Parts: sequence; structure tokens; C-alpha cells
Amino acid sequence: MRSILVGLVLFALLAVSVLSLRPGGLRSQLRNVVRRLKLALVLLGVYLLVSGALRAAFPDALWAELTVVGLALGLTAVFLVLGQDHRLES
Repeated sequence: MRSILVGLVLFALLAVSVLSLRPGGLRSQLRNVVRRLKLALVLLGVYLLVSGALRAAFPDALWAELTVVGLALGLTAVFLVLGQDHRLES
């Protein structure tokens, strides 16, 4: 149990040190992390609502399953486009 806690602390320290090295400093990087987390939660909500509605309305339809896969791929593309770092102000 102690080794798990030590590992979590070391992981947190490593994450902070890596984010501090990136351009813009730790504060800017943490702002990006929060923005990406909010975006991921919104996209997850959209995925759960649409996939749940499709599976409830059409439980045995193959096209509904393929639509859910397409939705996941589309939302992934949206995350990759909207989740990019903001440009640093000069």
C-alpha cells in the first residue's frame, strides 16, 4: 500500500515538472488541462446521450451500433481540433 502512495506522489511530481518545462509555464499548462477536461466531459455527455438513445430506441439494429462508432470517431476528431494548445501571447 505504501508503494502505491509513493508512486502516486512521484507521478504527480513528474507531471508538474514536465508541465513546468513547457513554454508558458505551469499556470498556462494547467489552464489548458482544465479546458481540455471540460471539453472532454461535454463530449462524453453528448456521446452518452446519443448512444443511450440509439440503443434504447433500436436495440438490435446494426446501423445503430455503427452510428455509435461513427459518433465516437467524430467526437474524437472534435476533441483533437478544439483541444489544441492556445498560442502563447508574445
